[in-house]
Amino acid sequence: MRALSEFMAAAATRPLPDEVVEHGRQHVLDTFAAMISGTELPPGQAALTLARAQRGGGTATVVGSSLTAGPVEAALANGVLAHADETDDSHGPSQSHPGAAVVAAALAAGEEYAISGERFLRAVTLGYDVGPRVTMAMGGVDFRNESHQSTHAIAGAFGAAAAAGSAAGLSAPQMRWLLDYIAQQSSGLASWTRDADHILKGFVFGGMPARSGVTAATLVKLGWTGIDDVFSGDDNFFVAYAPNARPEILISELGKRYEVGQTDIKKWTVGTPIQAPLDAIVNMRRTRAFEADVVKSVIVRLAPTVAAVVDNRELPDISLQHMVAVMLVDETATFKAVHDSARMKNPTILRHRAKVQLVKDQSLAQFLPARVAIVEVTLNDGTRLVERVDAVRGTVRNPMTRQEVVDKARDLIAPVLGGSQTTTLIDAVLAIERLPSIRDLRPLLQHTRLRPSAPPAPAAL
Repeated sequence: MRALSEFMAAAATRPLPDEVVEHGRQHVLDTFAAMISGTELPPGQAALTLARAQRGGGTATVVGSSLTAGPVEAALANGVLAHADETDDSHGPSQSHPGAAVVAAALAAGEEYAISGERFLRAVTLGYDVGPRVTMAMGGVDFRNESHQSTHAIAGAFGAAAAAGSAAGLSAPQMRWLLDYIAQQSSGLASWTRDADHILKGFVFGGMPARSGVTAATLVKLGWTGIDDVFSGDDNFFVAYAPNARPEILISELGKRYEVGQTDIKKWTVGTPIQAPLDAIVNMRRTRAFEADVVKSVIVRLAPTVAAVVDNRELPDISLQHMVAVMLVDETATFKAVHDSARMKNPTILRHRAKVQLVKDQSLAQFLPARVAIVEVTLNDGTRLVERVDAVRGTVRNPMTRQEVVDKARDLIAPVLGGSQTTTLIDAVLAIERLPSIRDLRPLLQHTRLRPSAPPAPAAL
């Protein structure tokens, strides 16, 4: 507790290595892009409806709108926006999507306390360091599979609290209380996998943990006290949730290994298990070009737990069979195509989708959390193409270039904010440590052409 709380308290003034700064910039940009593009999707619309209904002003930006709100409400809305689809980053060992909650919380708290861009980046980096380490200590994949709890929510909550606490300038003793208050709010069930509309999932992954993290930081900043040893004392967090946990992981290589550099940025805006199969088809076509109509069959092999997440799901971006069919036809997977629900009934797509077989291959489970895929394409002339993807593009072992991250962000942001504002926002984020105040980002993050509408009338009971 002493080592962790002191590390957290010092983060606001501790310089970061250059390569960590660059990772931080890219993940902030990627998460902002997810928020902005999320405004066009049903979960994002739900988040904006909530923000309008609770409109009361405040210091915090609701991204992609012309709304402001209190920091807690803004964190909730922006967290849902960030995971309104499958665009945001992911951290395999912790089984979490840290950016959605961490960046949302850091932005809300950062605006509340008018911190600089440099401090904002340090707060975000701290959130990535703390949140994922909590669920890694709990057991990562094994804890998720055995407990039926949501590692995404738990890691997000601790990461959001750390980021918000750093933005608030909490001392080491206050960081201990912060961890207590967020531990008391830690929640989330794996039942999110049955959410057909993705709205609950956006709340569990992004909105709820961001809200809880900012709440914890706000309470402590206002003088609330708690216990000093929620990770080590009687009836502590690990005793309650994961008795076989390894708490030492919480402080393992702190200040040496930065988890923001261990977090993947998705190339394709689809569910993480679908990334490798799409990469495989692209790689095959580089060796031998082929069109969809000459494909007889496609067999995709994934680890069983991974395959279950994307097996014939109702939403296009998390349905493996549908997205493979889209890739066969389009030879790419654009953000627009990925979110075209009507296309799931398109006769051409359905015809090619019928060729796709998903095999739950237990032999691939040994590589988790790396989501290895083996794709076999058989052509009508009998040619058999096989591609194995061990390192998906955008993962730590096969990272995208800065330009690829920028291109992805532009594709997501420009349709909402326009080309000129998108360019200005990208440039600002890639030099974010030079901003005098994080509040300076508001005009670049907001959709000023949209005016807040009146909240809907209460429904009759």
